[in-house]
Amino acid sequence: MKAIIPVAGAGTKLRPHTYTQPKALIPLAGKTVLSIIMDQLIEAGVNQFALVVGYLGDKISDFAKTHYPHVDITIVHQNERKGLGHAVYLCREWVSNDEVIIALGDTICEYNVSEMVNHAGSVLCVKKVDDPRDFGVAETDESGVVTKLVEKPHIPKTNSALVGIYKIAETNLLFSCLEQLMHGEEKKDGECGLTSALDCMVHSGTQFTTMKVSNWFDCGKMETLLESNATLLKKWGGTISAEHSFENTIIIPPVSIAPGCTIQNAIIGPNVTIGEKTIIDYSVVKNSIIGAFSKLYDVVLHDSLIGSDTVIKGETRTLNIGDNTEIDLG
Repeated sequence: MKAIIPVAGAGTKLRPHTYTQPKALIPLAGKTVLSIIMDQLIEAGVNQFALVVGYLGDKISDFAKTHYPHVDITIVHQNERKGLGHAVYLCREWVSNDEVIIALGDTICEYNVSEMVNHAGSVLCVKKVDDPRDFGVAETDESGVVTKLVEKPHIPKTNSALVGIYKIAETNLLFSCLEQLMHGEEKKDGECGLTSALDCMVHSGTQFTTMKVSNWFDCGKMETLLESNATLLKKWGGTISAEHSFENTIIIPPVSIAPGCTIQNAIIGPNVTIGEKTIIDYSVVKNSIIGAFSKLYDVVLHDSLIGSDTVIKGETRTLNIGDNTEIDLG
């Protein structure tokens, strides 16, 4: 089974972090967003991946080669930002006539991945939401078959939101619909939408069934990313690498601490993820994500997202700081 993971977006809602780090590589509960998605699919039997990269694509490619050396991964470049549908269309030759999973690179869900992969036919994963106007929504008939797909409807007829995970059996039809959209007048702001192409498939006879996901973790902005980090740490229990040095330090689980960290005279946790080779001294950190190779001295941090290669000295703050930053709060 093949899977397409579009990771070409600029991640503007997570700036300044996404100026230097792709959103898919932001640390989350001891992993990255991308590794959580790929690990789920690999465990379910997916053995070929196409990663559609654009902004900071070299970092995605390097990460894939380093962390998944034995997995068949193809890097597809989306040099122009023409939408999610265009990103998928670029994989048409790689897909050939095979079935394919499409999983958006910022979508983490809990669901029966094996059931979706092995389902005979096309599947859309959905989750009921309070306000579906910000999502694509799936309208279904009494038997659960999808009758219409609408992107960000002003007056939604259902609250079943598309979460960004799809199994497509009729891939020839998908790419035909995408081609029609790209050469038609239905593009919004010059971009080709995937939801519109899937709706084209519905009206061309494809019978999509829906699969409900039990949890949908929002990784799109700082506040919800921290909430997702805390939820996943509690669920997975967190991990602390054996390669570390802790002196006069209190750890309050759940936390995830990567290899090579030096932490002393500190209180860490709960709900903290720390990247590799980070140094923390005389500090308190809770409910935060700290990037790799960072240095924290004499600070109290809570509800903060700190990028890699960052130096912070000072006092109590709530911070949203990108990579390669030095701040003295003294």
